[in-house]
Amino acid sequence: MFFRNLTFFRFPVSMKAALAELEARLDECRLKPVGQLEMSSRGFVAPMGREAEALVHGVGDCRWVTLGGEDKILPAAVVNDMVARRAEEMEERDGSKLGGRARKRLKDEILHELLPKAFVRPVRTNATLDLEHGFIAVDSSSRKSAENLVSEVRHALGSFPALPLNAEVAPRSILTSWLAGEKLPEGLELGEECELKDGLDKGAVVRCTRQELDADEIAKHLEAGKQCTKLALVLEGQISFVIGEDLIVRKLKFLDGAVEGLEGTDHDSVHAELDARYALMSGELKRLFVLLEKAFKLSRPEA
Repeated sequence: MFFRNLTFFRFPVSMKAALAELEARLDECRLKPVGQLEMSSRGFVAPMGREAEALVHGVGDCRWVTLGGEDKILPAAVVNDMVARRAEEMEERDGSKLGGRARKRLKDEILHELLPKAFVRPVRTNATLDLEHGFIAVDSSSRKSAENLVSEVRHALGSFPALPLNAEVAPRSILTSWLAGEKLPEGLELGEECELKDGLDKGAVVRCTRQELDADEIAKHLEAGKQCTKLALVLEGQISFVIGEDLIVRKLKFLDGAVEGLEGTDHDSVHAELDARYALMSGELKRLFVLLEKAFKLSRPEA
């Protein structure tokens, strides 16, 4: 259940008292099956799996929540093909072309006909809230998907002033300086991936993978004026990740040094194993956030 991506939002630590009611509030927003004539449904589900009931799993001052969903699979090509066939039949029967409004009504009728028969695809998006440091990290590299989860939490609580990260220094300049050889924050070291862009909006883009980042060819790109927009990093041999100038963490991976303790422990249930994994992950994400907060001078939201 380790997260693979992190889109961070910050909220005032003064929200800690209000978040004590999180589970009760989420219970009112449980996922309901998508209706026959609906395209999708969203609501919260138990993060520990279908057998569990609790909508919030806590370890220390961290809380794990999961937004569930059901989406109807109804390809546009299928709908458009049926509309074209029906329209052709109607035009042959009536001897006149269908107007725009009539075609739209026809499409709506066909959608209502097909929706109850459509396949349903389940979706899940996980997030962890750190009440001590006032952040929520959503397991998604899509800003829109992450904002949707935060919006659902806000709807459940009535008020949840969580905002995207705001750096007081340009992240691109920080990433470029690290790649150029400036000392990294303690515990960080370069990985083997980066993305470099010209300063111009439509300038050249260079992507490097499985590459020694202190190589001469990287230095030449920097000397030519390119700037780093994505950079692979490793935190104390425990986790590796790629962070972009948008401050979204991608390709998050827990390394052997982090998970070896889990492998040596016998867990008597799936619940116990998930609890141990979440405890490990939430602790590592806490350390990572504190490091990013200092390195990028992340502003704190007002209470």
